[in-house]
Amino acid sequence: MENATDNIVISYLDMMDQQREQLFAILEGLSETELWQVPGEKEWSIGENLDHLRVINSSMLTIYKMTWLFLLPLAKVRYDQPYKVDIDNVYKRPGFPLNTGWIWSPKYTPGKPTTLDVLKENLVKTHMEVRNFFSGKDPDYLGHVSLYDPVMGWLNLIKALRVGLYHDDLHREQIQEVKLRLGISSPVHPD
Repeated sequence: MENATDNIVISYLDMMDQQREQLFAILEGLSETELWQVPGEKEWSIGENLDHLRVINSSMLTIYKMTWLFLLPLAKVRYDQPYKVDIDNVYKRPGFPLNTGWIWSPKYTPGKPTTLDVLKENLVKTHMEVRNFFSGKDPDYLGHVSLYDPVMGWLNLIKALRVGLYHDDLHREQIQEVKLRLGISSPVHPD
């Protein structure tokens, strides 16, 4: 029988897909030039932002898998204890360090570009790998397997998934800002 925690994991995974589709919608009609145009010094193009999402999601998935592997025995001991599944948007916290993306630098850049289709396919593939990792796992174990972040503190894997969604949304906002600053119009969608 499905419980509320099962539903929150599924909800977060569905949110990941919805956010990605919203992101892809704002990229409709984008030219290759616009994709790789840099808005300013030491700033990423839209393409770099997109590829960064792939890189960080893939990197975090590796960390999730390692944490799961090593800490699952401890989670089994703590199985019946309560845990939290929600977290505030850490990227909106005052003083939160936002200038750390260079740690997960994009592979594709204006000097080494690729197509928008490749960037989209890569992000979909990475998100599917995230979905596959979380799907079918007992949420009560996911809620008791935790990793430590020096800025955010302890995050169980459910909360870590939610932080990843906040991160994806942060870059959607940044891409919209880049489009605005570069004067790139959004496609008109009929109602």
